[in-house]
Amino acid sequence: MGKKSRVKIQKSGSGASAAVSPKEMMNLISELLQKCSSAAPSAGKEWEEYVQIRGLVDKIRKKQKGMSTVFDGSREDYFPDLLSWARDNGASCDSFTVGNFGAEGYGLRATRDIKAEELFLWIPRKMLMTVESAQNSVLGPLYSQDRILQAMGNVTLAFHLLCERADPASPWLPYIRSLPQDYDTPLYYQQEEVQLLLGTQAVQDVLSQYKNTARQYAYFYKLVQTHPAACKLPLKDSFTFDDYRWAVSSVMTRQNQIPTEDGSRVTLALIPLWDMCNHTNGLITTGYNLEDDRCECVALQDYKENQQIYIFYGTRSNGEFVIHNGFFFQDNAHDRVKIKLGVSKSERLYAMKAEVLARAGIPASCIFALHCNEPPISAQLLAFLRVFCMTEEELKDYLLGDGAFNKIFTLGNSEFPVSWENEIKLWTFLETRAALLLKTYKTSSQEDCSMLDKPDLSLHCRVAIQLRLAEKQILEKASASGRAKRLHFEKKLEDGAPLPRYQESDIALLENTDDALKIPMVLHEFEEVKEGQQTQEHCDLINGQKDVYAVEVEASGETRGDAYSTLDSTGSSSGCRTEEDPKECSE
Repeated sequence: MGKKSRVKIQKSGSGASAAVSPKEMMNLISELLQKCSSAAPSAGKEWEEYVQIRGLVDKIRKKQKGMSTVFDGSREDYFPDLLSWARDNGASCDSFTVGNFGAEGYGLRATRDIKAEELFLWIPRKMLMTVESAQNSVLGPLYSQDRILQAMGNVTLAFHLLCERADPASPWLPYIRSLPQDYDTPLYYQQEEVQLLLGTQAVQDVLSQYKNTARQYAYFYKLVQTHPAACKLPLKDSFTFDDYRWAVSSVMTRQNQIPTEDGSRVTLALIPLWDMCNHTNGLITTGYNLEDDRCECVALQDYKENQQIYIFYGTRSNGEFVIHNGFFFQDNAHDRVKIKLGVSKSERLYAMKAEVLARAGIPASCIFALHCNEPPISAQLLAFLRVFCMTEEELKDYLLGDGAFNKIFTLGNSEFPVSWENEIKLWTFLETRAALLLKTYKTSSQEDCSMLDKPDLSLHCRVAIQLRLAEKQILEKASASGRAKRLHFEKKLEDGAPLPRYQESDIALLENTDDALKIPMVLHEFEEVKEGQQTQEHCDLINGQKDVYAVEVEASGETRGDAYSTLDSTGSSSGCRTEEDPKECSE
């Protein structure tokens, strides 16, 4: 998604604030760095800390007014140069042009009929901005001496982008000029717009994103001003918070992983032109061809001339889209909310439950997801809840009873309950837990719907309300589903229905049917994901005549792209924690 640039003049004298002494600015920067590097606030104090950090940032931005580097003219003025540059460098541009699609912003418009799975776009490596090209640029000397840049490829790309933007002779200038001048990521939200997210699952990530970005800016401002290796950087005389926010958002909405030239590892890259594509539901259709050394994209579906060409960014929740991409996707088939569950270590049956879960490949404390579709829970969560609700006798049966090993296979299969009582307990738990989570919101779904009917809502306010409404609707569906399931199994128990028994010959267990809950637990590969990190989707090698890597197609149409984790200055990403220190289960 994109929009026309808000045009300013580079280092404009008009509107610029009075000159600020270097000492005064450095004092403010030091205060910001200290504030952002202090210990995490106590529970319930996160908003207060955000307001304080934002206040410091606003002081700095006010003193830097008029100093940011931007381009003359509107953004769309540079699209012809982008296409010409792409053609001159060996990209394919014969099947599309750049078009304006209203609320979706700029995107690619087909200039001819394109068939599904037809290769219509390729971008050679020399056009890409990568961590490697950053190392070979004016940023190289500083990169070689700064461990933070070396550890954080996304920040390296952001600085690479800023340095090339300030260089009139940069080979990437046609691409950089075509980028938005501002974005719709939460870094651009007003304080009252962020406040609309209070009570949502997304708000902690939003607050952390702002804090980490401010910390990074303060750290690198001091580095640029004082490090000998930074003396030749074009940023030394003008490196504003707005510059860094722009670069961070550009990378956050656009970066993707591609293989290095020898194919031995992956690196981060910005992929010009291709990142103009907007998102829709579907499958990953972009890969990297190592033989021809280029990024390639095939059509997701049939496109008629003048239709917009879409790609699929990956199975992301709307929370992830809003935080990292700057948009809310109304028809998101993969929307979900997180739910943190754990077996208390003080529970008498903890050891037995933890052992059964371990045999199924599930941690005793884990972050699961409630999904927008039916069933609202995955096979992993079903298995966890069954173990969570087991009696001592049921636990013994799954640990020591006849066929105990084979019974583990059935834990995530909806067709083989542990007992009718166990099913009643787990669905009652889900119904109650979802209902309790709903009570943490400050507004109801009905109130949110009424707010969305107001025609004068800002875009950011609308997105924030859409996101919190979507979270509630998922929880409402989960609670309703739990109630329906509970009533169903209470009827089974009342009627004395026989309990289905697993037989080794039961072929249904080994089939990947349409019902996700029939997938056997042991056939899943459980990847424990560190808090604050994301699983990579679709990163396997594609078999074929040529070596092609599948790129997780999370590029950006104008404000959309690959999730950029705003890491702190130690190189670790921030994430939520619970008392039981849960891992995030790959579902």
